Amino acid sequence: MLLLAGLAVVTGCARTPPEQALRETIASMQAAAEARDTEALVGHLADDFGGPEGMDRDRFRRYLALIWLRNRDVGVTLGPLDVELMGDRARVRFTAAARGGEGLLPDRAEVYQVETGWRLEGGDWKLISADWR
Repeated sequence: MLLLAGLAVVTGCARTPPEQALRETIASMQAAAEARDTEALVGHLADDFGGPEGMDRDRFRRYLALIWLRNRDVGVTLGPLDVELMGDRARVRFTAAARGGEGLLPDRAEVYQVETGWRLEGGDWKLISADWR
């Protein structure tokens, strides 16, 4: 019995706190964007994802294809994350500096104000909404 209790404590401690897991998910998405890995990015979107102007998962996938066609090299730098946890949901606000181009130096760069909504599904954070200006 003591062994089971000890195992439960160790297993409980091994769980990543929700905010840390969410931050890790966002970092993973940033790395996927820079690697031009559409499937890794879309894999973090909830089935009911909604973006600007009615964008859904499929339109987001097409949006990424357009970005990849226009830019051989892509870079994304995120500003500090403002995380607000609400049970199994979260809101995260940040700035994102996106750059892209065909050569060593970027041809294009823009800074966006981003607001995202998240839902915890089966232990994984899924992006349910995003808006950028």
